[in-house]
Amino acid sequence: MSSDFEAYEQDFGTLTAEIINKIGRIPKLGGKEKTQLVLNVDKQLEEVRELMEQMDLEVREIPILGRGMYQSRLKSYKGEMEKLEKDFKRSRIAYSDDVRNELLGEDAGSSESQRAHLLDNTEKLERSSRRLEAGYQIAVETEQVGQEILANLHSDREKIQRSRDRLRETDANLGKSSRILTGMLRRIIQNRVLVFVLGATILLTIILAIYFNVRGH
Repeated sequence: MSSDFEAYEQDFGTLTAEIINKIGRIPKLGGKEKTQLVLNVDKQLEEVRELMEQMDLEVREIPILGRGMYQSRLKSYKGEMEKLEKDFKRSRIAYSDDVRNELLGEDAGSSESQRAHLLDNTEKLERSSRRLEAGYQIAVETEQVGQEILANLHSDREKIQRSRDRLRETDANLGKSSRILTGMLRRIIQNRVLVFVLGATILLTIILAIYFNVRGH
C-alpha cells in the first residue's frame, strides 16, 4: 500500500510543478490564450483532486501503527492544494503590467482597484462555499446518526414484540396448565366422594346384616 502512495506522491509532484508554472504564466497572457491556459490548469487541478482522493483511500488501508506518517504527508499535500487553488483564482483576474496597460491604458489604476475588489469578493465566495460544504457534511452526518437511531429503534421494537409474543405464549400455557390442574383436582374430589359413599354403603350393609342376623336368633 505504501508503494502505491509513494507513486501517487510522484504524480502529485509532477502535476503541481506544471500547475505552478502555468499559474505564473496566466497573468502575462490575454484573450483566448489566457482562457485556454485557465481551462488547462482547471483540468489539471481536478486531476490533482482525484489523485488526493486516491491517496486518502490508500492511507485508510495502511495499518494504524504506520498510518500517522502518511497522514501527516497527506495533510501537507492538502495544504499545498489549497494554496494552488488560491493562487489560481488570483491569477485568473490578474494581469501583468504590459497586458494591463495594453487593455486599459489610462484606466489601469482604477482597474487595479476593481481587481482587488473582485479578489476580495472571490475570497468571500470561497469562504461561503467552505461553510456550505461544512454544513452539508454536518447534515450528512446527522442523517447517518438519525438512520442509525431509527435502525436501533426498529431492532428494539422487534425485541419488544418478540418478548410480548413469548409472554402471550407463556400466559396461554399457564392458562392451559391451570385448566388441566383444575380438572385433575375435580376428578380427585369426585373420586374421594365416590369412595366415601361406597364405604358408607358397605358399612350400612354390614350393620343391617348383623341386625337382622341377631334378630332372627
